[in-house]
Amino acid sequence: MLLTRVDPVDVAAPVGTYSHAVRIETDEGAIVFVSGQIAQDARGELVGAGDLRAQTEQVFENLSRILAANGASFEHVVKIQTYFTTLDDLAGSREVRARYLPSEPPASTAVQVVALVVPEALIEVDVVAAVPL
Repeated sequence: MLLTRVDPVDVAAPVGTYSHAVRIETDEGAIVFVSGQIAQDARGELVGAGDLRAQTEQVFENLSRILAANGASFEHVVKIQTYFTTLDDLAGSREVRARYLPSEPPASTAVQVVALVVPEALIEVDVVAAVPL
């Protein structure tokens, strides 16, 4: 088993002691654990202040880049967890999500929380992907 930490250059650098993704490789493929992503651009600036749909779009773009850096895509995602600070425009957020996820969606959890680590962030999403050889 090989464990690799992956921090793509086209996603804001992690602040603190975490990696954007940890990839565990086995003889049959890899499992990729992607840390929670908020709506930060590559410079680390929050995108879409006050706009859940815009923030959801940036979050899924970040996830897409991290998955790609691990040889994966949303079709490999087996678990997704979403944390919202507001449920205003939940329909808009779901529309964005539906564009990225395959027709057979993964296991999923969604919860509303009081706040995220960046106070202006309205959504945070983490995923687990199973990537075959």
